[in-house]
Amino acid sequence: MRWLVGWSSAAAVPVSGEGRTVHPVGAQLLWGDPDPLWAVGDWRPDEVRVVQADPMTRLAVLGCCGASDEQLRAGLFTARGGALRHLTAWPGSYTAVAQVGRRITVVGDLAGARPVFHTPWAGGTAYATAALPLADLIEAQLDIGHLAALLACPDVPEALGDGTPYEGVRRLPPGHALILRDGAREIAGYEPTASLAVAAPQVEAAKAVDGVRDALVEAVRARLAAPRHAPEVPEPDPGPVPGMGPADRRAARGGPAPGIGADLSGGSASSTLALLAAGLPGVPGTPLGHGRTGAGERLLAVTFNDLATAGPGEGGGQAHLTREAELERARSIADNPRLHHVVVASGAEALPYADLDSGPLTDEPGPSLVVAERHRRRLSAGSADHLVGNGARQVLDAHPARLADLLMDRRRWLLLRPVAALARADGPSAHSLFVPFTVYRAARRLARTPYREGVRDLAAHLLERRFDGGEDGGTGTVGGSGGGGNGAAAGAAGPVDASLAALAWGRPGPAARWLTGEALAEVSVRLQDAASRPGPVERPGERRARAALARYALDHRVLEQAAEVRSQRLHAPFLDNQVVRACRALPEALRVQPGARASVLRAVLAGAGIHDLPAGWGATSHASHAAAVRAGLRVAVGDLVALFDAPLLADAGLVEARVVRKALRAAAEGEPLPLDGLADLVSTELWLRRLLSRRGSCWTGSPAASRQRAVAGGVMPRPAL
Repeated sequence: MRWLVGWSSAAAVPVSGEGRTVHPVGAQLLWGDPDPLWAVGDWRPDEVRVVQADPMTRLAVLGCCGASDEQLRAGLFTARGGALRHLTAWPGSYTAVAQVGRRITVVGDLAGARPVFHTPWAGGTAYATAALPLADLIEAQLDIGHLAALLACPDVPEALGDGTPYEGVRRLPPGHALILRDGAREIAGYEPTASLAVAAPQVEAAKAVDGVRDALVEAVRARLAAPRHAPEVPEPDPGPVPGMGPADRRAARGGPAPGIGADLSGGSASSTLALLAAGLPGVPGTPLGHGRTGAGERLLAVTFNDLATAGPGEGGGQAHLTREAELERARSIADNPRLHHVVVASGAEALPYADLDSGPLTDEPGPSLVVAERHRRRLSAGSADHLVGNGARQVLDAHPARLADLLMDRRRWLLLRPVAALARADGPSAHSLFVPFTVYRAARRLARTPYREGVRDLAAHLLERRFDGGEDGGTGTVGGSGGGGNGAAAGAAGPVDASLAALAWGRPGPAARWLTGEALAEVSVRLQDAASRPGPVERPGERRARAALARYALDHRVLEQAAEVRSQRLHAPFLDNQVVRACRALPEALRVQPGARASVLRAVLAGAGIHDLPAGWGATSHASHAAAVRAGLRVAVGDLVALFDAPLLADAGLVEARVVRKALRAAAEGEPLPLDGLADLVSTELWLRRLLSRRGSCWTGSPAASRQRAVAGGVMPRPAL
């Protein structure tokens, strides 16, 4: 794990005591007192860049940034004048820290994949891009209320607030900057705010799609222009082995291939990135054009083939057909002579919930913990810099609540095609005839519901344990398909139920039904408090879409840490600032149409000169993933039940162990329960056990010798309300 950490103190000279001697373990000092900044972890030399105009005016950029040194200096001068948005306009994924005198500005990203955390400390404020180091610094205990909110309402900002799993450590909201002056803290947004009464000016569809194309091309080009890296070899190559080439021996040792690679799942997002990276001019994907690839091959494309669910009986015939179609599309795209195609075949050892006993401690819990081993096996066959299509659905598809935004603008005719598509997705039945009217009524109700009333309704639902309809844990979309996120598959709810449930200011999460009444009551109190404060100046669709993206970005960050392969970097261009901003400029009239994501990405590829795409390209389905999740749950049910024999979540008063064990057995037997909710419970319990079993601290120095690590006292039972 890589992170940066620093602090701002009230003293104008180096402080004595803790502030002078405590420093992070394994840190690289970027600048010193009185407001020091460190980079911690296995940063590459090109990932840490510092430019300065004078000793007290400087800018540090950590991560993959496509800006030149001259652009960084220009950004520093604009930041000195207070213009922070310029620091987020460069291609790539990075964190920027600007120092102008005693003023420190830390800029977060738009999605939340590059979060910033802060906490009061030593008379000032400490900040970092990871929460656990700050928790160690202040010896924080667990925030059980935040864990309850994370399980009950994972994508509701009113329940989560700016909290983290650690008491006293706060999260910077996406799209904001942390400004520190002599230890004093200020949080400011750098994006223009939209009016609740008047819609933002709509960009022409063609111009908006061109903006997405340019942003994606620049994002991929930023990765191609970066220096190539050969992974560190953990042990020497044993030499020739009968039946094994150099690439096979490297894979057996567990390291990625040199250069750049990409996922090629057969979906539209990953194939778009792979084709762009293979077709853009520039340095080939491997160092000096050598390595695993042959003549003319510029990119290593990796496809995962799940043999454990390969039969038509696993997950039903539809899941089998979907999986075969995706593999066939991947093979067709891989016929491109610039791609070197590798298929990673795995059996039951790569199912979700496999090998939960191993794995690193992540900064926060997330449902991706239960599929980390599955992703790690695929990524270990990839390259040192690996492109993934994560986030495309969240930034391109329309959240169902966007339908209410259209009604607020009196553009009712734009609802015809999306609601008709939902009716077709529900299948031929008598009920499907009423789907358009049901969806329209739900959208109209949301458009007429004030923010405070909607939040109070959600609080009442939790108190009354009303969890009916669409608790699939995913965010149904009207421009794409419904389904889950990184961590698990959806339960029994179909796209219509998921869309209807999403047509609200907030809804209970899929794990809420298994929480105790005390935990739900505490989350309800949080929601009531939020409803009593001034509400946001955002429309419901826009707010729900931003919250869903932030939730997904958090889980993507958990996946990066949990499935990390040594010497490898994951790149998700769809979560870059530049791409997120371009996708937000897409007009709602385009975004809500069925197949919008595929049509936008097809136009992106056409603008880059790529027109030959396989039949069925752009089709979206989560049926194969749902089948894998249920198969993994069935195989691992014994270990999961044992995990909840004496769970820490029960010690904290969040769940009753017998209730969760009963749900796990029922889901393994095929009952239609929300599998995302079970993934949330298992991953949170797993994270708590890893957190309490860790040793040591992130800090060293003489005052740190007597300090305890975060959560050193264990999980204390929570008193009933």
